[in-house]
Amino acid sequence: MLEPAATPDGLAARCTRVLFSPWSRLGLLLTLLACAAAAMLLWQPQRLLAGGWPTQMSGPAALVVFALAYAVCTTAFVPRPVLNIAAGALFGSESGLATALAGTVLGAGLAFGLGRLLGQDALRPLLRARWLTAADRQLSEHGFRSMLAIRLFPGLPFCATNYCAAVSRMGWFPYLLATALGSIPNTAAYVIAGARASTPTSPAFLLSMGFIALSGLAALIVAWCKRKALRGH
Repeated sequence: MLEPAATPDGLAARCTRVLFSPWSRLGLLLTLLACAAAAMLLWQPQRLLAGGWPTQMSGPAALVVFALAYAVCTTAFVPRPVLNIAAGALFGSESGLATALAGTVLGAGLAFGLGRLLGQDALRPLLRARWLTAADRQLSEHGFRSMLAIRLFPGLPFCATNYCAAVSRMGWFPYLLATALGSIPNTAAYVIAGARASTPTSPAFLLSMGFIALSGLAALIVAWCKRKALRGH
């Protein structure tokens, strides 16, 4: 017997299932990220280091706008060190640090939300390799501790770790709290370096650059040790 033709309601339900399927949502996420990255390449936010902030924008409004722009830029793969240095150069050490940290947490939350909503359902079934399952278990079971270590010891791209955390089963609160606390030291170092860039022989600038170098070395050591531990599982 011939099957009856699909009713409009049935066709709409099928289209809805396809549009909201895990792979369709993942495709939307990848499209959004590609467009954002292209926009950042065209806009070139690193010009803030040379051109400065628009003169017509100042005071608290400038801090809020910069924090929002910072969040969007980190989601679009703009390196945080560039933005942190710009925050220090534009707003000084204290205001620059507060603005950069606010942008860091906002950007982390935005990327985590996008990854959790659009990418988690499609990507979790692909976590079959031994090191992927070990990393996922570490993030899911020890979310705060793991994310705090990632933020304290730089090396992994900020945006990439945000989306990896979104694929895991880490909760929102430990993720954002670890991001806020763990990002303070390195963010402060880059902001101070940006604020004191005009006096590269000042103690504050030299200390900040030394901290950046030491934290980078520590990140390499921790990554090497973690790599051996994951291989052993």
